[in-house]
Amino acid sequence: MHTVEMLEQALAVAKQLGYSVRVESLAGRSGACELKGKKFLFLDLELSPAEQLELVLEALKHEPLRDANLPEQMQRLLSSSS
Repeated sequence: MHTVEMLEQALAVAKQLGYSVRVESLAGRSGACELKGKKFLFLDLELSPAEQLELVLEALKHEPLRDANLPEQMQRLLSSSS
């Protein structure tokens, strides 16, 4: 599976888990945070798809994913990023 496809799937999972995802020009600042009980994931447009994917996976590895229907390759990426 290509990186862009993996990124799209990871973003879909993040949204299912309640993240509000913002992809915009952020001057190199990206990451996940929680504010007043709401989860946010900010991704800088200037980052490559691989870098964006890494940030999304970092956020997802802190979430309960047992009910998420993740492709095998994404499961491996999540377990290797722990």
